[in-house]
Amino acid sequence: MSVRLLWSKQRLLKVFIRRRQLLPEWCCENFFHRPSNDVGTARHSIGKSYALTQSASADQWGKLLCLTGGAPPFVPVLAGQSVPLVAPSTVRAMRLVAPFPETPLLAARLGLLTGSPLQRAPVTYVSPCTKVQRFHTSAPLRALPAPIVWLVLKPLQKLLAIVLGRSIRKWWASLPPNRRELMRQATWQRRWQLAAGGAGLLLLLAIFFLTHLDEAPIVGRARLLVCSREEFLDLARQMSEVYMEMFKDSLISPDDPRHKVVETVVKLLVQKNQDVAEIATMPWNVHIVENSTINAFVLPNGAVFLFTGMLEAVADIHQLTFVLAHEMAHALIGHAAEKTSMSHVVDFLSFIFLTAIWLVCPRDSLAVLGQWIQSQLMQFMFDRPYSRKLELEADQVGLQLAAKICADVRAAPVFWKQMELLDQLTGKDIPEWLSTHPSHKNRANQLDRLVPQALKLRASCNCPALPAQDPLVVFSTSVHKLLEAQQEKQTQLLPLNQDSNPQLHFDLSQKAKKRSVQRSGVP
Repeated sequence: MSVRLLWSKQRLLKVFIRRRQLLPEWCCENFFHRPSNDVGTARHSIGKSYALTQSASADQWGKLLCLTGGAPPFVPVLAGQSVPLVAPSTVRAMRLVAPFPETPLLAARLGLLTGSPLQRAPVTYVSPCTKVQRFHTSAPLRALPAPIVWLVLKPLQKLLAIVLGRSIRKWWASLPPNRRELMRQATWQRRWQLAAGGAGLLLLLAIFFLTHLDEAPIVGRARLLVCSREEFLDLARQMSEVYMEMFKDSLISPDDPRHKVVETVVKLLVQKNQDVAEIATMPWNVHIVENSTINAFVLPNGAVFLFTGMLEAVADIHQLTFVLAHEMAHALIGHAAEKTSMSHVVDFLSFIFLTAIWLVCPRDSLAVLGQWIQSQLMQFMFDRPYSRKLELEADQVGLQLAAKICADVRAAPVFWKQMELLDQLTGKDIPEWLSTHPSHKNRANQLDRLVPQALKLRASCNCPALPAQDPLVVFSTSVHKLLEAQQEKQTQLLPLNQDSNPQLHFDLSQKAKKRSVQRSGVP
C-alpha cells in the first residue's frame, strides 16, 4: 500500500512539473482570441455606415414641419391638432417629387457620374389613417449584456474548456496501457449508470428550456428567454445611460426641426398602434445624434437613437416612417432579449464542443485548428443566419406598423433599393452570408412581396387612396435612364474594348412596372 501511495505521489509530482514546463507553450494568446461576431456592423443597424458628402440644413428639415400652413400630403393628428410634415413650398397641388432624386446622398454620388441631375417624376402622397389600430433598421442585432455574474464567467468559459479538455487528454496519454484498459472495462461495466446520468441531464435541460419558452409579441412564435423582462429592462436603462454619456456632445436640441419631425413620427406610430400591448406601456424617448453615419436603433426600454446620416439617406417622410417602425418593431418583439438568450445557448454548446476538440485532438496545433473551424461554423451556420432572420421579421412588422398610420408602404422597398445602389457605387457591397444583416436586394424583394398585404391593411384603416404612380417604378425608371445616359457618355469617351463604368445590377423599370400593374387593383 505504501509503495502504491509513493508511486502515486511521484506521478502527481511529475504531472505537475510537466504542466509547469508546458505552460508557456499552450497558454498562448491565439488559443484564447475570440473572432469578431460581425463583419459589417456591431449593432442592430439599417445598413452599413457611409460617409456623407453633404448634410441637410435645419431649414430644409424645418420645411417638413410646414409651420406656415397649407395642405400637406402627410398629416398626422396629435392631441386634436394637425401637425403637417411636408412644407407647402415642397408640394405643389398635392404633388411631390419621386423619393430617389430627393436623397442627398445618392444624388451626390450619382451626380459624380452624370454631371447632371436626375429626371424627376411627380408622385402624390395623401393623409394618414384616423382609425386606431394595433403597434431598431438597427445596428448587427443588438444583444444587451447578461447579468454581472455571466459577464465575469463568460470570458473564462473558453479558457476553462481548453484547460479541461487538454488536461484530460494529457492525463489519459500519461496512463500506462494496462490502466487504460482497466478504465475502459470499468466504463463499459457502468455503461447503464452513465447512460442514465446522461438521460437525466438531458431531461433537466429539456425542463429548463420548456419552462423558459415565451411567445413573441405580434408575430406569436415560440422562443427561449432566460432573463426576466424586469432584469432586461434594467440592463436597457443602464445601456441607455451609457449611450447618453457617449453622445452627450453630439445630441441635437429637442427644438431642432429634425428632432421634431422624428418625434412626431414616433408619436404617431405609438398613437395608431395601441392594439399592441407593449407599445402603450413603453416610454418612447427620441434622441437625434449629429453624426454622418447611416444608423438608427431603439433600445428595449424605448430609447430611440437616430443619426443625422439616416435623415440624409431617406428620401421622404414615408421612408423615415418605415425606418423608425422597423426599429420600434425590434424593441416591441424583444429581439435583443431573444438574441441574448440564444447567445447563452450557443455559448453552452460551444463549451461542450470546445472541450471535446481539445480532448480528442492528439496535438495542440490540431486543437487550435479545430477550435477555429468550430467558431466559424457556429458563426456562419447559426449566429448570422439567425440575426438575418430577426432583421427580416422586423422589416415585416415595421411595414405593418407604418401601414396603419397611412404611410406609403411602397416607399419601403425603394429605401433598400437606394441602399443597394449606394453600396454598388461605393464598392462596399459584401455577400449576404458574411453579414449579420440580409442583403439590401433581398430586403427590398421581401418588402416588395409584402406590399400588397400592407396596402390591404392600410385600406382597412380607412386611409385615402394612394396615387397610381408607384415610387418603385419612378426610382427604377430614373436609374435606368441614368445608366443609359452614362453608358452613352462612356462609349463616346472610351474605346469599345474598355469600360470603366461601374457595373450596377438592378431590377429596373420593366419588372417594376409589372409589379405596379399587379398592385393596381389595390387602393
